[in-house]
Amino acid sequence: MITFSVQASPSDAASWCELARRAESAGYDALLVGDHPGGVPAPFVALAAAAAVTSTLGLGSYVSNAGVREPVLLATDVATLDLVSGGRARLGIGAGHTPSEWRAVGRERPDVAGRVRRCIAVTEAVRALLAGDEVTVDSADLVMRAARLDRPDPVESRIPLTVGTANTELLRWAGAHADVVGLTGFGRTLADGHNHEVRWRAAQLDAQLAAVAAGAAGRDDPPVLEALVQHVTVGDGAQAAAEQIAEETGLTVDELLATPFVLIGSPDEIVAAVAAHRRRWGVTRYVVRADALDPLTPLLPRLAAAG
Repeated sequence: MITFSVQASPSDAASWCELARRAESAGYDALLVGDHPGGVPAPFVALAAAAAVTSTLGLGSYVSNAGVREPVLLATDVATLDLVSGGRARLGIGAGHTPSEWRAVGRERPDVAGRVRRCIAVTEAVRALLAGDEVTVDSADLVMRAARLDRPDPVESRIPLTVGTANTELLRWAGAHADVVGLTGFGRTLADGHNHEVRWRAAQLDAQLAAVAAGAAGRDDPPVLEALVQHVTVGDGAQAAAEQIAEETGLTVDELLATPFVLIGSPDEIVAAVAAHRRRWGVTRYVVRADALDPLTPLLPRLAAAG
């Protein structure tokens, strides 16, 4: 089955709660909120509000920056969300990329290797805390002293873990340990500290999935593959949108339409593309922005069965 989730952020209480209700009613799998401290609303506060007006919708950060989040605080937020939502919380985590987020907490952003080490250390600590363990860590990347969660206890015995990345080492680790590998398609962070080059070509995605497969070797339950969709255009304007994004990213239109990071075309073409991504790469989950909720809603039954 193919599932779709919505990534969004609140601008006011009424429209946020309405978005959560619409996503659940339409059949979306989860509502996800980005986690950029100081740059967007706090994800777990927003998700708790969404939990109060829904009953089946999954809820999670997408993704929390392990570089600036401390494990005991992140674990407490996730466990509390799981408690107030009746077991619907999801843990999404990544290595982070925005330099200003480190500077805001009085640190300098580490190099890529340092960010990956920190992400793995924080993720392991958070999972151990959620499992009820006491955690002590003393390393260059993370220091904790006898940390534990006495309250609250999560409802779910094991909260699903999504690792969002395009880094080879972290993809390999996620293949071994995550429930979901969130394929971001991100390349090098650009000078603005927020945007990225893209790794969307088929050969690049093949290499990313080879890293996941290497990590997952020997697992009875390999991770589910999920793509973060950067642009959706259904029907009118599809060709113009494809040409513009191709020019911006340096891809050809054919290369662009072959990736799971955009969904552009007629309804039939989008259903066919999702089916093709499942056959070629095994992608069965997608995360789309809030502006794609309404255009994709009529297609969800067909998309669920694609492939």
